[in-house]
Amino acid sequence: MTNMIKPGEQAPNLSFKTVNGSTWSLHDNLSNEMNIIIFYRGLHCPVCKEYLVSIQNQLDDYSDANASVIVVSMDSEDKAKKTQLDWGLDKLNVGYNLSLEDVKNWGLFISKSIKEVESDIFCEPGLFIIKKDGSIYMVNISNMPWARPDLSTFPAKLKFAQDNKYPVRGNY
Repeated sequence: MTNMIKPGEQAPNLSFKTVNGSTWSLHDNLSNEMNIIIFYRGLHCPVCKEYLVSIQNQLDDYSDANASVIVVSMDSEDKAKKTQLDWGLDKLNVGYNLSLEDVKNWGLFISKSIKEVESDIFCEPGLFIIKKDGSIYMVNISNMPWARPDLSTFPAKLKFAQDNKYPVRGNY
């Protein structure tokens, strides 16, 4: 981790390829009130699989909460396509080839491989909510795969935050 992301500030630039053949750019995809970017560890991570499957199962709830979702890792295109296929993520937009520079700009933790199935280096999990104006609303990063926001009520909490104009926190 080399950069500390501060809620309320403008999000760093971010652009990457997706398995559907397009290039995704943050500032071209801020059409929802809340735009969620999930950085995941990669194909090797069973916790990521469970998490992303859960996200996909709630996509309608996120849409109802005026929130979009995209997921991305440092994995190669082949691994990202395998992730989408093997994990059944047919409705989730999956990005790949996240650069080391982007990982550092977003303040994510970086790990070195300890198993043969892992990539040489990969980012640890992060979840960011970016508002329509490009400002960072929420930051959740971890150095471990299992420390992530509980998804069971997350869409409802996003709706609550919007309905009640809940302000950005942690920006003092």
